[in-house]
Amino acid sequence: MQTKITVFHAPAQGLQALPDRSVDLVVTSPPYPMVGMWDECFAGQDPMIGKALSSGDAAEAFSRMHAILDQVWAACTRVLVEGGFACINIADATRTFDGHFRLFPNHARVIRAFEALNCTVLPDIHWRKPSNSPNKFMGSGMYPAGAYITYEHEYILIFRKGGKRTFRKGDVLRRRESAYFWEERNRWFSDLWEINGTAQPMEGVSSRSRSAAFPAEIPWRIVQMYSLYGDTVLDPFAGLGTTGLVCSAAGRNAVLYDIDGTLCQQAKTTLLGSRERSNGLLRERRARHEAFIQGLTDEERQRCYKNRNHPFLVKTQQERDIRLYRVAAVREENGEILTEYVPD
Repeated sequence: MQTKITVFHAPAQGLQALPDRSVDLVVTSPPYPMVGMWDECFAGQDPMIGKALSSGDAAEAFSRMHAILDQVWAACTRVLVEGGFACINIADATRTFDGHFRLFPNHARVIRAFEALNCTVLPDIHWRKPSNSPNKFMGSGMYPAGAYITYEHEYILIFRKGGKRTFRKGDVLRRRESAYFWEERNRWFSDLWEINGTAQPMEGVSSRSRSAAFPAEIPWRIVQMYSLYGDTVLDPFAGLGTTGLVCSAAGRNAVLYDIDGTLCQQAKTTLLGSRERSNGLLRERRARHEAFIQGLTDEERQRCYKNRNHPFLVKTQQERDIRLYRVAAVREENGEILTEYVPD
């Protein structure tokens, strides 16, 4: 098996390089409107945003920032196959304007955008990032009516284009081999994920000092939940290429867009050196499953099934054809990152 990753240094508003219905899954975390570190990024695309921020017109800045994202969501919907999913990691923002502290509901605005595109809104996931800081609250000490709720979660919004995805007869085995484990399903298909954030420092010159990338565990789960081996995954705000790295590890093709050329180059470098990290993700996945099986009682193990491709037991019949692949090599060819696999 071989997959490829293509990295485009370009804004994602049109996704002109991609034909209609050419992508099976979208996984991304865009710049968050009304979060200060992204002001320059948005204002660089629409100067009126900078003017609105300077004049204290929060509503206008918020609206124009989301208008930029709306163009990307429309392009993503165009390139998605019928039944394809778009999974958007975004947080609401809190900010003070004219002396008034308030919330900017980014997740609600993105939902409205996808509804306008006639996509189906599905149950979302709260990604909780616990903080143990004693000073994490916002406001004035212990007196009532002077402090504000601290946000320790972000959203993973899930949308589907059209009805349920249909599969051709030739996809049956590929879908079975791509199945997730029983215990993964129980953990992943929950509305609350408690996953620590990851520091993502930048290297070299860039338009910002840190990437704000999500930890690999987020796309690692989503890619396996909503795509098959050999599918194509799009990240229109690729940053350091975390989604691409996960796709390489999981046997998926990927298309990555980013407006920052330094990030694009850094993503390519990371991907070309990702073989050991990719195989580490596979080893961890397999070790977690084998530990789960070992944790069952003798009676429970007797009711398990033998996997047809690996010497371990599985909980259900639908897991019997799961096939795990190890990354054998990663190389660049004609500007694309190619990953080759061997059965684990």
